[in-house]
Amino acid sequence: MIEVYSWPTPNGHKVHIMLEECGLPYRVIPVDIGAGEQFEPRFLRISPNNKIPAIVDPDGPDGQPMSLFESGAILLYLAGKTGQFLPSDTRGRYEVLQWLMFQMGGVGPMLGQAHHFRIYAPQKIDYAIERYTNEAQRLYGVIDRQLAHGKYIAGDSYSIADMAIFPWLRSWKNQGVTLSDYPHLKGWFDEIAARPAVKRGVAVLEDQRRPLLDDKARESLFGNAQYQRR
Repeated sequence: MIEVYSWPTPNGHKVHIMLEECGLPYRVIPVDIGAGEQFEPRFLRISPNNKIPAIVDPDGPDGQPMSLFESGAILLYLAGKTGQFLPSDTRGRYEVLQWLMFQMGGVGPMLGQAHHFRIYAPQKIDYAIERYTNEAQRLYGVIDRQLAHGKYIAGDSYSIADMAIFPWLRSWKNQGVTLSDYPHLKGWFDEIAARPAVKRGVAVLEDQRRPLLDDKARESLFGNAQYQRR
């Protein structure tokens, strides 16, 4: 059974959704990022960048346990392990991979900054709020244009690219976005949200979710705790 070290965030949800979609048995070990549990030695052994999610697969490629961090790498690993949600042909595979990289390099970091400066930053910095809100809207536009030409992000087949992008768009209001401004994206979003495995995936650890606005959480997520040498 795969062990999933996670928390109910967009990056955590990506992996929860994939595990539900591909039907692999898994056990969730909560890592409370607001309480600083991501800095504990036992977690750093499998996730040296102190970020969730991370997994331990007791049945790795060589029959030995294997640990992985970085949600994109985990999605690729699970797709390879199960032969699902990543095309086997070269063209289709790279169609999916480019959109997975788009999420990892653009959607996640930029929407994360939008969340930070619009909601969590202790000072409201107009320039930063405008910059990242505009970037959020630009990225939604990129996705909307792509979905005008296919049912899913990477064409006509549901893939790990859809699973990677979808959780980040669930907080569109916090990002300064009006979803109805992007009709192709909205149709895709509603369809993905209705998938039973997606519903189960985003429900994982949802009962433990809470606002990350107390001093302890701010220090763990945005303060000097991030920068201590360990």
